[in-house]
Amino acid sequence: MRVRVRGDAGQAFPIYITVVGGLLFLALAYFAVGQAAATRSEAQTAADAAALAAALETRDRLTDEWITHVLEPESWQDIFEGETPVPNGCWRARDLAARNDASVKCEPDGPLGYTVVAETNDSVGDTIVPGTENRKATQAATAVIEARCWFEPLAQDVDDDALPSLSCKGGEDWELNPDDLADLPKPDDLFDVHLADS
Repeated sequence: MRVRVRGDAGQAFPIYITVVGGLLFLALAYFAVGQAAATRSEAQTAADAAALAAALETRDRLTDEWITHVLEPESWQDIFEGETPVPNGCWRARDLAARNDASVKCEPDGPLGYTVVAETNDSVGDTIVPGTENRKATQAATAVIEARCWFEPLAQDVDDDALPSLSCKGGEDWELNPDDLADLPKPDDLFDVHLADS
């Protein structure tokens, strides 16, 4: 007598299809999350770069002011503290963001800083998550300018034409000679520009 063996292949097939479908759905979901993370990263990069660009523009203008008034040490402190009026650097933020395929809102953050909110021009794109096709990423960044140098006002009995020496971070000192101003500090000698800690 022959014994008939019944296979379970017919019962396993629906389970197999369900598992494969679930794995495919998870893969697509992870892809959607990855797309969103990449778009957020692009927005953050654009915000960081734009904020730094605005701050660097202001740093350069402050340096120009210092060089223009180098023979007037009574004005130095206002320049180092950002109290001297200089053109707003937000135009540089907008220009750089446009080249990075983003748009920005830029505002001065005190006399020596800028806060930028960047939004990507491209959306996350079509994914299995509803609503992502029109969703854009938005991120913010703040860049600040800090004076790297300081000086001691000259004593009353010192020659009126003498200039104070600048002491700067890193141990660099600048002895300024009013009769020879060929070698003056550069913008990155006078000011440090960096992103603020969030």
